[in-house]
This record gives sequence, C-alpha cells and structure tokens, in this order.
Amino acid sequence: MVTSPRFDRAHTDDLVSFLAASPTPYHAVANVAERLEKAGFRQVAEVDAWDGTAGGRYVVRGGAVIAWYVPEGATAHTGFRIVGAHTDSPNLRVKPLPDMGGHGWRQIAVEIYGGPLLNSWLDRDLGLAGRLTLRDGTTRLVNVDRALMRVPQLAVHLDRGVNAEGLKLDQQRHAQPVWGLGEAHEGDLIRFLEEEFDLGDGEVAGWDLMSHSVEPPAYLGRDKELLAGPRMDNLLSVHAGTAALAAVATAAGSLPYIPVLAAFDHEETGSQSDTGADGPLLGSVLERSVFARGGSFEDRARAFAGTVCLSSDTGHAVHPNYAERHDPTHHPRAGGGPILKVNVNNRYATDGTGRAVFAAACEKAGVPFQSFVSNNAMPCGTTIGPITAARHGIKTVDIGVAILSMHSARELCAVDDPHMLANTLTAFLEG
Repeated sequence: MVTSPRFDRAHTDDLVSFLAASPTPYHAVANVAERLEKAGFRQVAEVDAWDGTAGGRYVVRGGAVIAWYVPEGATAHTGFRIVGAHTDSPNLRVKPLPDMGGHGWRQIAVEIYGGPLLNSWLDRDLGLAGRLTLRDGTTRLVNVDRALMRVPQLAVHLDRGVNAEGLKLDQQRHAQPVWGLGEAHEGDLIRFLEEEFDLGDGEVAGWDLMSHSVEPPAYLGRDKELLAGPRMDNLLSVHAGTAALAAVATAAGSLPYIPVLAAFDHEETGSQSDTGADGPLLGSVLERSVFARGGSFEDRARAFAGTVCLSSDTGHAVHPNYAERHDPTHHPRAGGGPILKVNVNNRYATDGTGRAVFAAACEKAGVPFQSFVSNNAMPCGTTIGPITAARHGIKTVDIGVAILSMHSARELCAVDDPHMLANTLTAFLEG
C-alpha cells in the first residue's frame, strides 16, 4: 500500500464551491459546462452535424452532460476511456399542484424523489431550486438559496415513544414543508417565483423544482480532516470526473484513447429516462463521434470493444457505531483512498479484469485503494455500472469514495478522498 498523498486543499475547496452551487442536476450540468469551457471544450447541439476534428466537445440534455476529447491522431476505431457518474440526489420535489395547507399553515406539496433518509430533512432550513419552462419554450435555472421552507418534526411531547421506538414517517402526511401562515391559494408558489426572478405574470408554463438544504458544506474535526455537505452522492464523482477530463485535455499529450465524462440524471430512480444511463444518450454520442471521424459500423464495434468505463459513485465507509452491518473482512475506511465495489450478483459490474484496470490507474496515480463488498445478509445497492455494461457491451468497473450518511440531506467524507479519486480518474483517462 502506498502512502496517501498530501491533502490538496485547493481541490476540496473547489468541491465545496461546486456542491454549494449545484442544488439540482440542472445546476450541476451548468457548472460542469462552465469548467469545460474554461478548459477549451465547446458545446455541440444534438440537432447539428458533428465534425470529427481534434478537440473537446460536450452535449447537454436536461440534467445530463456527456463530454469527450478527441486527441490528435485518433482513428475512427480508437477506443474510449469513460468516467461515468450521476448528477441527481434524493430530495423532495414539487408536485404539479404545489399549493396546499391547513390549520393556518401554508405548505408546498412535494413528492419523494429517490430513497432519501427522510428524517434528515426534518427541521432543516430548505431552499428551492430547479428549472422553469417559460411560455416561449425556453428554460431558466432558478435558485432560492435561503431559508424558504421547513418540514417540522412532531414535538416529543406528542410522540412519547419516538426515542425508544424510532421515528415513523408517512411519506405523504409527514413530509410536506411549511413556508408561511394563512390560507393557501392556487398559484401562490409560481407567482412567488415569477416575482423573485423578474418574470412576467403567467410567464411560467412548467417547472422541475426541488428542495435543498441551505446549510453550506463545512470542514469538520480537530484537524479539519472531514468534509460534511449535501449531494456528495454523487456530485463528488461528477466534480472529480470533470477535473480529470479537463486535466487530460489541457495537458495536450499523446493519448491512446478518447477520454469521456458521462454524467447522467435519474440514477436514484432507476436510470430509465432520456437522460439516464439506461437511455440512448451515451451510445448515441459515442457512435456519432465514431461516424464523425469517418468510421463505419465495423469501426464502431472495434471502438466499443476497446472501451473501458469506470462507474464512479459513492460507497459505504465502515460505520463506527454499526460495524456489524458491514462485511467482517471488508472495512473501507474514510481517508483510505477510492474503493473498488464488487458484487457477484452483478449489482456492481466489476470483475477480475476490471480490477486490474483500476489497480493500474491507482498505481500510476500513486493512490491506495480499498475493496468494498456488502455483508451477505444485507441487500446490495446498485449503480449505473451494470446498466452501462449491459446496454453498450462496454467493460465497466464500479468504484467510488467511501462516505457516511449516504442519502442523507448532509453526507460525510474524508477530505483526502476526493482528490485521490480525481488523481485516479486522471490516470485512468490518460490510459
């Protein structure tokens, strides 16, 4: 095992900024695009014809972004090195008829997105962000990044058994946030947003809005060796992948593969959408890249056969208060480097040959790595890894960073791990 590299405060400071500025998948994609533009990438539209010349390009579709860099000398059958991640996180999302209330309280009707630790959203100051679609068909990103609403917990005096018997929450009755006093009126929330963002009355025709904690990310611990913040699952990997792709592209060295970042939406709900990993977006982009370089279907088949994807998502660090919930011989530790995720029932896509690819990248980066397997008695989660492997026939390896409080409104990692992940991804993309 090599020694952990010195903590790069600049990388993690930038992660803090990225998390704070990305309350929704749409904001995350906009921030990725901004970073790629600074690294010399340019956006291309799916409705336009693409050229196959060297350079960096990216495609944005809703809450997903695919970016790739064609090096000088790339052939039509040059394989890809892909970093896969997802932009979405569990949260509370606004319903089509948002205005509700009773007993003197105005509330916002929300639906539960994904599988959040719902109790972590209680008694927390929440903002509201997302995408508004205007009458002319254009969209606008909005972010009310202040304490706007709150899901109040029932007082202990009215739930005497809560500490002994545990908190029991009904997702319909107990998760609707309050945001004011008085009587609710239809259209209140959207009129508020139109005023807040200087839009005309009735200008908003549709919305994709969601809650977020307004508490900023923060360093914790005696030596500030921990980072607490929202949406680490999985913006930590999106940020690391963006940094790695930008670093490889700006180094202007010779590359044996075409490096790619694929950041999808809707992973938390199964990836089955036009912006999810189980949709056609990645395959379409890769194929069009091959054909833009004059390739044939044979070249496409050769390129895909020579492609490897690292599916990067957060995993579980061993919990000091619940160590028995983890596999007794696999205890990934925060600060111990990225994790290789294995499940023989294909909940993760890793096999022995994939392990070798990941181990080589870690060795090249001078970064230690750890192995993660679930306790046999605990059902294992899954990722975009098996979906990518099955849908595109691409060798895929599941990796990530070990954290605590996954799917909480506020998660926890070691400050060294994000930079070690980024260094590993850079080495992998370099080939």
